[in-house]
Amino acid sequence: MEIEDRPRSSFKYLPQEIKPRERMYAVGPENLSDQELLAILLRTGYKGKSVMQLSEEILRDENGLGGLSELTLEALSRRKGIKNEKATTLAAAFELSRRLLTKKRNLTDKPFTSPKSVADYFIPKFRDMLVEEFHLIILNSSNLIKRDICISRGTLDSSVVHPREVYKIAIDNLAKSIILVHNHPSGNLEPSMSDIATTKKIVESGKILDIPVLDHIIIAGNSYSSFVEKGLF
Repeated sequence: MEIEDRPRSSFKYLPQEIKPRERMYAVGPENLSDQELLAILLRTGYKGKSVMQLSEEILRDENGLGGLSELTLEALSRRKGIKNEKATTLAAAFELSRRLLTKKRNLTDKPFTSPKSVADYFIPKFRDMLVEEFHLIILNSSNLIKRDICISRGTLDSSVVHPREVYKIAIDNLAKSIILVHNHPSGNLEPSMSDIATTKKIVESGKILDIPVLDHIIIAGNSYSSFVEKGLF
């Protein structure tokens, strides 16, 4: 009886010189490629595909780490070669990375004093997003952040982001003031006509309710634009 070859999908069957774990010890983690680091987290591939091949395929399909990091846990677990256990490992790694970036900036216990201080806090969170998100930032009387709430996901439009919804959340959270933040995955920092129209409605409502909008920040990659700095308020 013939014995079927054992599937060669794990690190064990990779040539010694390309094993990511061994290379990490030899040259340090900072010198490994995204593909190698991802392979270490995945640990194994599946029948007919090594872990390095799987890593390469995933990064190609998801447009790199940025796209991969934005996948939900459910989307990760549906991916062939990942499934539940690997999906939770990846989701945990990406979430730890996001938290570390925020904590390194050490801004959660400092008041927002300028558009740049707001942008510095939110750029790590928004820069790799592939879809547009609109966030409402609830501030206390000292301009310290109380809550960061995603109001909509997708194209910003006045029919999606309505002042009534924004201020219901603001009032429920005892906001003294608010900041609006959203991203432009296209990389264009200029506010659209819809951005301007939506912001104007929210600003006018804030004046009536005495919960002012301090600014509206647009983030694109590592850059930002401010409605206040542009004189749009």
